[in-house]
Amino acid sequence: MTGRKLLKRQKLRNNEYYDMQSVFDELYENSLAKCEFKNLISIITAEENIRLAYRNLKKNAGSRTPGTDGKTIADLAKMSEPELIGFVQQKFNWYQPQSVRRKEIPKGNGKTRPLGIPTIMDRLIQQCVLQVMEPICEAKFCETSNGFRPNRGVENALAQAEKHMQKSNLHIVIDIDIKGFFDNVNHGKLLRQIWTMGIHDKKLLSIISAMLKAEVAGIGFPEKGTPQGGILSPLLSNIVLNELDWWITSQWVGMPTRHEYSGKIHENGTKDQSKKYRELRKTNLKECYIVRYADDFKIFCRKHSDAVKLFEATRAWLKERLGLDISPGKSKIVNLKHAYSDFLGFRIKVHKGKRNQYVVISHIAPKALDGIKDTAKKKVKAIQHSSGEIEEFKVVSDYNSFVMGIHNYYRMATAASPDIQQLAFEIRISIKNRLQERVKRRSNQTIPEYAKRYARSREIRFIGKNILLPIGYIQHHPPIHKKKSVNKYTAAGRAEIHKNLECVDMSILHSLMKNPITSATVEYNDNRISLYVAQQGKCAITKKQLSLEEIHCHHKKPKSLGGGDNYANLIILHERIHRLIHATQKGTISAIMQTVQLNKQQLDKLNKLRKLAGIEAITLEQQDTCC
Repeated sequence: MTGRKLLKRQKLRNNEYYDMQSVFDELYENSLAKCEFKNLISIITAEENIRLAYRNLKKNAGSRTPGTDGKTIADLAKMSEPELIGFVQQKFNWYQPQSVRRKEIPKGNGKTRPLGIPTIMDRLIQQCVLQVMEPICEAKFCETSNGFRPNRGVENALAQAEKHMQKSNLHIVIDIDIKGFFDNVNHGKLLRQIWTMGIHDKKLLSIISAMLKAEVAGIGFPEKGTPQGGILSPLLSNIVLNELDWWITSQWVGMPTRHEYSGKIHENGTKDQSKKYRELRKTNLKECYIVRYADDFKIFCRKHSDAVKLFEATRAWLKERLGLDISPGKSKIVNLKHAYSDFLGFRIKVHKGKRNQYVVISHIAPKALDGIKDTAKKKVKAIQHSSGEIEEFKVVSDYNSFVMGIHNYYRMATAASPDIQQLAFEIRISIKNRLQERVKRRSNQTIPEYAKRYARSREIRFIGKNILLPIGYIQHHPPIHKKKSVNKYTAAGRAEIHKNLECVDMSILHSLMKNPITSATVEYNDNRISLYVAQQGKCAITKKQLSLEEIHCHHKKPKSLGGGDNYANLIILHERIHRLIHATQKGTISAIMQTVQLNKQQLDKLNKLRKLAGIEAITLEQQDTCC
């Protein structure tokens, strides 16, 4: 399982840990029923939602990037839980965002993409809003939208595109590039679209308006656009283009017919509409289907004449309805039988295969290949200049993570292997020249579990004790459609994503969440919950199930000796085991040892914790005496 999928599942479990899943489910159900939502602020500012927002935010790599105030998630982690919750709730009373830090990110064409980085507190507030708005909007979004949505991604978008090309034989595609989409979103129009979705909480709408108009440091106050880098921006961008999705869908897929046609249900949960479409083709309607990922979308058509008319209609619709212009040079109509079309880092077309059937052929886009090559060479150079085992391990791990990420993403291309081989040779030469004697061929060294899929490759190399994954060893994996039954906001849909937390007592988990240690930091209380789940509610030493009263969260390295509240420095123990770690009096040690009855292995684990705490170990002789 990829890191991205693990992260998605973890976020879903977080909702259950913090007892917010039932609230989100109800919002989703009510949104499907077209209810109006007029008091969402009370849910957004609930203690459980704020705790959940902190947890989701700290898992985001961007949380370590400072805003204009120079603060990161590490600064929030030092606050006590009541202090953090109180501060967030107070901010919502009269919200005024701090200025946004501007950062230019280089693009492949030599230009830059502007990012707006809010302060960490503003990002936390945006996360609180996102968690409550998402289930409402998910009930209103179209199935053709795949970007920045739960349990959807590039794979699903590519699968939809290939289905239209190969199974439906739609070989005329409209490529439309919106000129500066994120910088040109009309704020007034966006707020009206949010209102149309049923969100009628005027206080929330004023807060979103304030977020959109937050000052950009050194530039001023924006009059339009959604800042790239904001946590709420992806959801807002989907709200803007949701209208486009449904408009295109209404032209064909959603067109009503006099007769309700029956059809089988496919494996992914969608209904077979072939009978309906067969009848629609007898009309003068233009057959068309949209596939969208964020602001990157394609419209598939059967006839070139239909595509020409639809191209002009879409251009006019975007201008009139959303106030958005298209890029004339990048927007075009492509016949996929004769030319490639770029989509999400891939180049796709069809060619005639066996039995005169058209099949999809896809390549990694040349720009993407150039980017992969440049990045890989930089990471090889970093390995060359590394010194010491620890630094070497870090840079090699970074290179391996990059290789696995490239393989996980681009393996969906049918020509992934030959495309990668073109640059793999150059990378191998770079490794040979820069690392020379440091690189060893495969020997008796054990291949780590995460690298098992590369076990058959002859290009595996080792640098010291660290494996170096072969960038040329990529195996094609066709993109998979999203199952319609998979849904983050229904019990049946979540069962498709992961097994429920059967090994964890949810009543204890919620009690830990609702009764934090008020004198401790928010980081400590959050990690206490994580550890309880990770250890399946058991003591780390005795492996016995713990009741609520028996749960103690111990600092491996005491705070007095420089230890922190980070996850790695904490452990869940039985209350008696915790007392035994800190006990120094023989009488106390003897009394506790008589009740816990530790074996040699358990005693060794306990003594490691006593050593970290700067306390002498309990010997076997002492234990025998005690017992």
